[in-house]
Amino acid sequence: MHDEGLLVYSKNGIPQYKGFLDQMKGNPMQDVWIDIPPLMGSAVERLGWPTQKPIALLERIIQASSNPGDWVLDPFAGCGTTVVAAEGLGRHWIGIDITSMATAMNRYRLNDMFPESKYDVIGLPEDIHDANQLAQDNRYHFQWWALSLIKARPIGGEPGSKVGKKGSDKGIDGVINFIDDNTGKPKRVLVQVKSGHVKSGDIRDLVGTVQREQAAMGVFITLEPPTTDMKQEALTAGFYSSPLWQTHYPRIQILTLVDLLHGAEVKMPPAHGTLRQAPRANTTDADQGELDL
Repeated sequence: MHDEGLLVYSKNGIPQYKGFLDQMKGNPMQDVWIDIPPLMGSAVERLGWPTQKPIALLERIIQASSNPGDWVLDPFAGCGTTVVAAEGLGRHWIGIDITSMATAMNRYRLNDMFPESKYDVIGLPEDIHDANQLAQDNRYHFQWWALSLIKARPIGGEPGSKVGKKGSDKGIDGVINFIDDNTGKPKRVLVQVKSGHVKSGDIRDLVGTVQREQAAMGVFITLEPPTTDMKQEALTAGFYSSPLWQTHYPRIQILTLVDLLHGAEVKMPPAHGTLRQAPRANTTDADQGELDL
């Protein structure tokens, strides 16, 4: 061992075996991990989802239990941490969640972090027939799905909850925030969603809610086509003038589900901080060793 350079000697000449890292198996991973910090309020990853986990945690779990090209299933996908971790590590994946808001968050997060990723969304309405069926089955899920089409945050109940908040919502189903001046103070677009019969009084109510809440604009999403009187009421509400973008936007806007399914958007300054945008993923060429699985 001495001749092969496998011994080292102390100052007193006591020999000790020389170990090399590539020959050492190391210590098995324990079941308590304290080196991955929780997501704090200011974390770049944080999206506002109540049960969000750090991506590093899911990356470690996926790397420790699968090889690139394997399948990863998360039956409670939430805001998509497992899905984006699996995508970044070269795994196939399936994410499942019961709420349309969670499904929307997964889509937004994938599109933000991996713009070139390709995936299928199964179970959300694809046409007006599906939208009508969802409205009949569960009005809260219909409401959250409609809000997700314009990236509005629901008012009443956490994003990951399965039921809506009981009690008065003060005429507000969702909100979109934007910043439009040098004060940095967010302004709001209030959103109402209706799946049943609609009338001009609904628009007058929305105008009153926007005024009462001192919001900048209001959006009315309807499953049924709006009446001529409804359109006229919206026009009489006037415009919101953007000091930053030097543009006039209709103060009250009516969007049908048909419009939204065909790509219609709210006419407004760029949204800010409603559903926080996930940072784009940093790709790496590092290779993972194969597991004996």
